[in-house]
Amino acid sequence: MYSSVLKNRMILYYLAGAGISQLGNVITGLAFLFLSYERTQSSILTTVMAITQAAPYLLFGLAGGVIADSVNKKRLLLWIDIIRVPIILSLVFIYQMNLLGFWHLIVVSFLIQSLGCFYNPAYRAVLPLITSVEDRTVANSLFDIVTRGVQMLGPIFSIGLINSKQIIHFFTIDALTYVVSIFFILKLHWKENNDAADKLLNTTDSIFSSIIGFFIWVKGENVVKTLLFVTFWIVFFHTWVWQVGLLLQLIETQNNGEQLYSILMGCYGAGVITVNILIPFLWKKLTLSTYLIGSIVWGVGILVFGFATHLSTYFIGILIAAVGLPISGLARVYLIQTWTPINRLGRAFSLNAVLLYGSNVLSLSLFGALSSLVGIRYIFVFCGSMMVIGSLVYLFRVFPSEKTGRNSVETFK
Repeated sequence: MYSSVLKNRMILYYLAGAGISQLGNVITGLAFLFLSYERTQSSILTTVMAITQAAPYLLFGLAGGVIADSVNKKRLLLWIDIIRVPIILSLVFIYQMNLLGFWHLIVVSFLIQSLGCFYNPAYRAVLPLITSVEDRTVANSLFDIVTRGVQMLGPIFSIGLINSKQIIHFFTIDALTYVVSIFFILKLHWKENNDAADKLLNTTDSIFSSIIGFFIWVKGENVVKTLLFVTFWIVFFHTWVWQVGLLLQLIETQNNGEQLYSILMGCYGAGVITVNILIPFLWKKLTLSTYLIGSIVWGVGILVFGFATHLSTYFIGILIAAVGLPISGLARVYLIQTWTPINRLGRAFSLNAVLLYGSNVLSLSLFGALSSLVGIRYIFVFCGSMMVIGSLVYLFRVFPSEKTGRNSVETFK
């Protein structure tokens, strides 16, 4: 199964480009946070830096999807990578002149992430153009394995530069990843029907009206509409407890909580990669029911943390979450690719990103404030329960209709 897909050189180039880009994203994200704290010694300003990495997606995410649907994707990807090289290297030059300030980091971070709003939906929309529907589950699984593997290895890769006090050269490495990414994009070839792409920017329609038109289309598509709504729901109840709550609970209840958290995250990453490898052997095509079942399992993992009193219980929760999250995540991507026409894929992925970042910000804000009033265990129980209940409600609604529903659009190749 995997061997046949990996014989496709276009997929290999695509995965290599995704992996090198993700490596750059990981180490640059670390560099922005490390240097922000080094320059300001302020946790508040460091948090502001983290927000600037999410804010562009809320501001430009939907517009990025319109652009990705409107222009030649290959030219768009190449130009963005070319533009990002001098922008990111500017920080290295300013640092060498001993002029680097916090505002430089803020501006460059905002610019890089803003360009990502246009790059990411276009790159994700390429995969259906170089794969068949039958190979899409395997291709998405490989994409997730590569990107998650890089997320795990990125911090390890950066330890040498951290110890040598050369964090600034994280940006040099990031610039090199853009150059390598350009090489792999040049190797990619696909047939792109720009005439059928609504010619969004060549008509009197504005970007705004194109976005409104996409929302109108989503309103009539029950699968896509349900998928996006449940995604917002699940991520909202997941983000704070996973990114902040778990660490705080371990610090409060276990000796060496930080080290234990790192070990659990390592186990989680290994579990997710293993499940990603197995998914194509279990499902050739993923459905909305598959997505909801994965979300239920994911929610059960979060719920377990609320009742954890022994170390073994934390590992059980991690392993359950490591089963549910990749099933849910891969099903979501597969359904977007399968139920959305090619000329709307960029907007679909950008809307998905906007929902993810929006729910992240809301979750961190609300539950972060609530944690000062309510015990973390109770928040885990509440959030896990809401993930399970919400997914179950929709599962009972959609499962009977899937047997009689219409076929997917097959992405209108």
